[in-house]
Amino acid sequence: MAVNIPGIIAIVVFYLLILAIGLWAARRGQAKKDESPESQQVILAGRDIGVFVGFMTMTATWVGGGYINGTAEVIFDPKQGLIWCQAPFGYSTSLLLGGLFFAKKMRAAGYVTMLDPFQQRYGERMGGLLFIPALLADICWCGSILAALGTTLTVILGLDVNVSIIISAAIAVSYTLFGGLFSVIYTDVIQLICIFIGLWISVPFALTNPLVSNIGTTTWTRLLYTPVSNYNESANITTFNETETYGWFGEWDMKRTGYWIDHALLLVCGGIPWQAYFQRVLSSKSPARAQWLSITAGIGCFIMSIPSVLIGAIGASTDWPETTYGRDPAVEGEKRMILPLVIQYLTPTWVSFFGLGAVSAAVMSSTDSSILASSSMFAKNVYKPLFRKKASETEIVWVMRVAIFVVAALASVLAITVKSVYGLFVLCSDLVYVVVFPQLVSVVYLKFTNTYGSLCGFILGLVLRIGGGEDLLSVPAFIKYPFYDETTGKQLFPFRTLDMVCSFLTIILVSHLTRLLFEKEKIPMKYDIAGCFSNTVEEKLAPTDEQNMDKGIINEQYEPEATTTAL
Repeated sequence: MAVNIPGIIAIVVFYLLILAIGLWAARRGQAKKDESPESQQVILAGRDIGVFVGFMTMTATWVGGGYINGTAEVIFDPKQGLIWCQAPFGYSTSLLLGGLFFAKKMRAAGYVTMLDPFQQRYGERMGGLLFIPALLADICWCGSILAALGTTLTVILGLDVNVSIIISAAIAVSYTLFGGLFSVIYTDVIQLICIFIGLWISVPFALTNPLVSNIGTTTWTRLLYTPVSNYNESANITTFNETETYGWFGEWDMKRTGYWIDHALLLVCGGIPWQAYFQRVLSSKSPARAQWLSITAGIGCFIMSIPSVLIGAIGASTDWPETTYGRDPAVEGEKRMILPLVIQYLTPTWVSFFGLGAVSAAVMSSTDSSILASSSMFAKNVYKPLFRKKASETEIVWVMRVAIFVVAALASVLAITVKSVYGLFVLCSDLVYVVVFPQLVSVVYLKFTNTYGSLCGFILGLVLRIGGGEDLLSVPAFIKYPFYDETTGKQLFPFRTLDMVCSFLTIILVSHLTRLLFEKEKIPMKYDIAGCFSNTVEEKLAPTDEQNMDKGIINEQYEPEATTTAL
């Protein structure tokens, strides 16, 4: 693969731009320190995010490398197409629903991280346990971004994809270490501007390339293998005598209806319980602003997917063997590289210069929020309450910085191992949907739930989900749900949604049952090991002073609950 010299120059220029913005934001954040703790400054940027910057960073919650590259990949994939590309609709809707039902309540309570309400209601250890699926989701999300960026740099620089992934992770970590959310939000602004201009400036040139047919009439012709009896052993070839033709919009398969519904709900509901999302919600100046920023960001998120859809369609409509690339990415197993390939080989040099440079830098900068999200939850909700209750603010910040390195390393390993950008992008919401989403609904809306219900729901949801298997990670299924396809090993039943509902109902039923048993003294209070019912009202955990230092913005008074625990 030839090295793209203009592309290299563009990468360097735009990477330096992102790095400079990140470091400038870090210094600006240090200059704006107020009376809030140092760790809150790093995690929430002083709760001082303006309207424009707030809208841009909220939109950037999902619009990153996995989003734009993964969308183009699915549209281009002959086995999928537009009808199976659910991420743009799913994640846009998740921002809308998050704004309508969760953003205002969470911001009004003055939380610092998404796990705070869990630790207030269910205890510190249960909150720490819920950190595990949230961490795995962030690693998958960050991995999808790094995988997307690795493929882009491979196209431009001719580097090994693994080397590209490691370089990209190192650059993103460098400014996130010291800037925290200040660096994240301001690089988000540049990120969205670069993606929007970089993609839209490329689309018209690629669309009018002579090697691209009319995308409105494009169809693929897929060759089908003949029966084994027609196999030509002497020539060692397999003949083809049947074809199947369809367009880049894909074909609906009735057998996979449950699979489609399952993934749609996974993206919509599984896109809400994320620290990367809530750290933006909680950094807003007021609950009302947090709500409206989330709703408008959902619209912006959908709009940002349009150029990626068009690029995927353009890639599917291109006569690739006639380009200077010389081969068809679909045949060569290079579907995840389609977006950078279209920009490099189907647009003029000056367009690819700007397009590839801007998109690559923007994709790189989108790794920072997921890295910061997990590291901030670990430092505040795991390290301090479970290991070092007397840890100073400086110690917490340094623990957060160490965690940034660890999360970035794990995400890099996953990006190198898994070959599908879109697959990683969807997988990141899987455990969050099954395990964390029912927990979030319970803790925000159901005041009677307790630690016993939360723990049982967590365990059941996790076992049912792991039992369903995962093709992307080569994990076999040991629970075969209805309509299990023995031939392909795929679960065609919407089992993730079933697992989520089972987890949610378990939280409710076990919470009710334990409350009844303890209050009726069917079980002695000495066996209330979680402390849900044996503690007096005065001993129950109230919101921390840190969360009440919100300058009078908190609108909801804390009411002690019988289910609060000191576990």
